[in-house]
Amino acid sequence: MKRNLISMLDVKDELEKIIDLGIKLKKTSKKGENIELLKGKTLGMIFEKSSTRTRVSFEVGMTKLGGHAIFLSKNDIQLGRGETIEDTALVLSRYVDLIMYRAISNKAMKEFAKYATIPVISGLDDKEHPCQVVTDLMTIKEHKRKLNGLKFVYIGDGANNMSHSYLLGCAIVGMSIKIVSPKNYWPDDFYVNEARKMCTKVEITDKIEGCTKDADVVATDTWVSMGDEKQKVQRLKDFNGYTIDKKLMSLAKPDAIFLHCLPAYYDYEVTKDVAHGPQSVIFDEAENRMWAQIAIMVNLCK
Repeated sequence: MKRNLISMLDVKDELEKIIDLGIKLKKTSKKGENIELLKGKTLGMIFEKSSTRTRVSFEVGMTKLGGHAIFLSKNDIQLGRGETIEDTALVLSRYVDLIMYRAISNKAMKEFAKYATIPVISGLDDKEHPCQVVTDLMTIKEHKRKLNGLKFVYIGDGANNMSHSYLLGCAIVGMSIKIVSPKNYWPDDFYVNEARKMCTKVEITDKIEGCTKDADVVATDTWVSMGDEKQKVQRLKDFNGYTIDKKLMSLAKPDAIFLHCLPAYYDYEVTKDVAHGPQSVIFDEAENRMWAQIAIMVNLCK
């Protein structure tokens, strides 16, 4: 049966298995051993939104697996000229073995996955960013050796795709999660309710004071995502006071780690001395996009 990863809920029953596979394949490859588990396979990559990390991590990851990746921007394919999502999905399914789709909308993502006859992986849409959250959980497990029971605090835009996928991902692995965000930017009820079905320790608040106390992990994301540029002035005003600085990090546990999926805009969502400081693991996290996605592709193609 064809499987997809367009929501964290799609890997609810095998999330830690995928994380552990990513850690294992990373160690194996770094020892110089062969990990060509998808030799001869082809990954099609559709980009409606540009990205540094998503393109390079998937392309290099597929190469390490012995396969091949094809980059398709919206200007390269008929999808950008009026061909239906259904027809595009059906045609590409005849050419490639799996598809990564970085989409503008979750509606388009779901429609594409519905008609594709091969696995579809979300490289991001307006509701979720599952590959990034699998990556972040992998990074946490590498540094903390466990996930269950940890305290996770996310500060910033609670209504964006990272917040939604964090809610689901943390709940699945048994981590408590606190979303700290202005009330106008709180997460969609669906993601909060789904998280609470799996984990009772889910908190949504606008109180920034002391919010990181005893946290094991502190995370943030850009306040102005792609597509939100027209709202920049208002957003910077709304998020004033929600910057993660050294004082806020000092309230977390001494061995707490800081995450940011990048790109970062220093002195907005985080100060540079935190992002490049001793508790930051953002560049381990950036590297792990490749290893987590390698594990995801292997899992979906098995």
